[in-house]
Amino acid sequence: MCSLVQKYNIPGPRYTSYPTVPYWDITNFSGKKWQKTLQKSFSESNAIEGISLYIHLPFCESMCTFCGCHKRITKRHEVEVPYLKTVLKEWQLYCNLFNEKPIIKELHLGGGTPTFFSPENLKYLINGIFKSADKAADYEFSFEGHPNNTTKEHLQALYEVGFRRVSFGVQDYNEKVQKAIHRVQPFENVEKVTEAAREIGYTSIGHDIIFGLPHQTIQDVEHTILKTKSLMPDRLAFYSYAHVPWLKGNGQRGYSEEDLPSASAKRNQYEKGKELLAEVGYHEIGMDHFALKTDSLYQAMEKGSLHRNFMGYTASKTQLMIGLGVSSISDSWYSFAQNVKSIEEYEHLVNSDIIPIYRGHILTEEDEIIRKHILNLMCHFETSFDKKEGGFPDLEITLGKLEEIKNDQLIEITNNKIIVTEKGKPFIRNICMAFDMHLHKRAPETRLFSMTI
Repeated sequence: MCSLVQKYNIPGPRYTSYPTVPYWDITNFSGKKWQKTLQKSFSESNAIEGISLYIHLPFCESMCTFCGCHKRITKRHEVEVPYLKTVLKEWQLYCNLFNEKPIIKELHLGGGTPTFFSPENLKYLINGIFKSADKAADYEFSFEGHPNNTTKEHLQALYEVGFRRVSFGVQDYNEKVQKAIHRVQPFENVEKVTEAAREIGYTSIGHDIIFGLPHQTIQDVEHTILKTKSLMPDRLAFYSYAHVPWLKGNGQRGYSEEDLPSASAKRNQYEKGKELLAEVGYHEIGMDHFALKTDSLYQAMEKGSLHRNFMGYTASKTQLMIGLGVSSISDSWYSFAQNVKSIEEYEHLVNSDIIPIYRGHILTEEDEIIRKHILNLMCHFETSFDKKEGGFPDLEITLGKLEEIKNDQLIEITNNKIIVTEKGKPFIRNICMAFDMHLHKRAPETRLFSMTI
């Protein structure tokens, strides 16, 4: 395994979309084209499966140095209401494009720190969204909670407006690691909010744990997993730290690469964590996710309905996902669009009745086919192809790139079907890269992605 780690540990995408953002064709994109695909997708899917809504709440009171997300650091809570009013106005701009009420199946609050906002303001936001929308019969609402500032009042307020799933960012319980990533939170804080969520009635509680952090050892990962076992969250995101200090606006410059575990050490951390999680009853879901059999994510995997989008893995597919707030990305299935990243520009555009997107990509026919293959591999660890269905002009290039991966026993190819082996699952990003024609045809001259291992 160590030699394979050395061989395949290269920069690569996490494939929350295809094409990935650096390869979007922004020259062939326009707001008018985006709106056309948006309306097409809405008319095809709203009444059948509903839509997804992602709302980006960018404010944080302090900078966590492991984080690569778009955020604004401030302790001024008077920013809350003006921002939420702008988000609701942006939502209305979208609703004005539709000929019927949106039916929301999935809604997720991300950040930033959603629990930076007061419970009252979060209720104001959600109630405002549903003045112009209905809930699907099988809706699922979720939010990201910071263990240090998520109160019982937060949990209760969001429960009252339909939230039943929450994920808490744990990262690691070792104090030296916590200080390095500027995220000091004792186990007692996580325990308190986890138990409070259960008492209120949340049916899916998740914890996010990261391996490969600065100064982190395999003993630290083992300690964190064992502490996590004592709380038994319903699902876990156990993923590799993405070291991308070259991205503008993130804080990953408070330590050097020498402080990070080696690729083989990271893989050992992952394998040890995976072993401990399996012992207590967690099942691996797609890439980097684990769940108990009682959780909707596991049940979706069993039913074959697991889906992946800009929100990560979800228990069901919606063709249309609208992103609200600064930097949010929307997906109409036929195109992607991203909002501006400056809060001031975002508020100016929305208050001028302009949907605040600044770049995007219209998918080609080949993009759509390759996207399905990558989704199949990411969600089900297999995909099928033939000339009539699943074939694309550059398929031979992909099969050529998969040959060495096959020889390393990471995949099996039979009867036009690719199946990822158990040995190959840790290398799923590398396998998907074989399909990435944009990456092959225009190799990056500078580093764009985190390492795959």
